[in-house]
Amino acid sequence: MNTNLLLDNLSNPALLFFVLGILAVYLKSDLEIPPNSSKFISLYLLFAIGFKGGQELSHEVVTIELCWSILFGICLSVAIPMYTFFILKRTLNVYNAGAIAAAYGSVSAVTFVTAATYLESHQLYLHGHMVAIMALMESPAIIVGLLLISIYKLDNTPALRRENVLIHSFTNGSVLLILGSLLIGYVADAKQAEGIKPFTNDLFKGFLAIFLLDMGITSGKKLKAFFSFGWIPLVFAFITPLVNGSLTAYVSAMVTSDPSNRFMFSILAASASYIAVPAAIKISAPQANPGLFLPMALAVTFPVNITIGMPLYLMIVQHT
Repeated sequence: MNTNLLLDNLSNPALLFFVLGILAVYLKSDLEIPPNSSKFISLYLLFAIGFKGGQELSHEVVTIELCWSILFGICLSVAIPMYTFFILKRTLNVYNAGAIAAAYGSVSAVTFVTAATYLESHQLYLHGHMVAIMALMESPAIIVGLLLISIYKLDNTPALRRENVLIHSFTNGSVLLILGSLLIGYVADAKQAEGIKPFTNDLFKGFLAIFLLDMGITSGKKLKAFFSFGWIPLVFAFITPLVNGSLTAYVSAMVTSDPSNRFMFSILAASASYIAVPAAIKISAPQANPGLFLPMALAVTFPVNITIGMPLYLMIVQHT
């Protein structure tokens, strides 16, 4: 791995604020981000990335490559929960295996946003259609994970309400906001968009740093309980994103030659959802333990991706 890429990412202020949040928990500091402020910042990040993506998308021409890219993203969000479910089912109950599979097949908007900033630091830029692909990848993984639970459960609990799962996966707040912002950004002309540019562009990195500080605090609080589940979830949460991201970095060359698109596909494949999926699982499969799949995605996979993963995926993309 290119050492300079890794060192650059380790000195990234956004990452360092994440580490500061974890450190604050272990030092028993009273540092915290008020819940309402944290929710506002997460909504802002989704709005900003969606709107900017819509603006970029409005300048793109529909091509065969674009259509293949959308299909490739959806295939990833179906294939990943399928294979991870059968690996996890060997050691975990069906509900936990399905919930974790759904989380790892789905995507993390915050990881995506952080990756977009990482791209810019290497003079590569996010294409608007990748935002649309990210939003489209949320729902298939949730549906697949819950269907697998419904098929393989051994007890007599009622069947999962699939129609509610489908509706919720599209009306979930984070999915709806990023899709809506993408559409608004697409229809707004450049002059209209210029009026809110200071809000969508100039403040973005600062809000991202504060949000990652909050994510660090949240992760630090969940780590202790997570370790009580043994070593298998920990190893899975560490290795799976690196495997998914690295393989996708190679395979994506069959769909697109653009390095930034290939890098973002890797991030989408490697990330795990800790916003949309937990909300859907809580409604449709409450037997799954959030104390397991949430820390896996947030406290292990997320930092693995922003420290080791991003430099690794970029190196693969640039050398293949």
